[in-house]
Amino acid sequence: MADLAARRIQVVRDHMALEVTHDWDAVIATFEHPRYEMHGGGQVFDGEEAVRAYFAASRTPFPDQGNEVIAIAHDGETVLVEFWLTGTHLGPLRTANGVVEPTGKAFKVRMAAGFEFAPGSDRIVCERPYFDQGMVLRALELA
Repeated sequence: MADLAARRIQVVRDHMALEVTHDWDAVIATFEHPRYEMHGGGQVFDGEEAVRAYFAASRTPFPDQGNEVIAIAHDGETVLVEFWLTGTHLGPLRTANGVVEPTGKAFKVRMAAGFEFAPGSDRIVCERPYFDQGMVLRALELA
């Protein structure tokens, strides 16, 4: 089991690093079935097409979006990660109040995510980021 836990942790580290480099084919390959459940906004992106659309939409305002792992742990069928989400507002940002044109401001906010795995597998079946939907807006002084 320790070997499976180590493999899962490495898959999550790889997954997160690949998101930063925008290697979407390789990110998709870390999944058994691509799925994001966004706890904070309530959106679910299920399947490769929906996940790729999420990548495009989230990187339009923040093309340099990155993450810095603070802590990572394995628990049962889940890998838990605490991290800093970073980025610079370089593209149009859609909000509930309309589109905000690029400000050039950078942000760094603390987040957590759970990565669920199928029993006995080292492929992700769901990523669940946990966040306050307004934290990036507040960090950019837009809210």
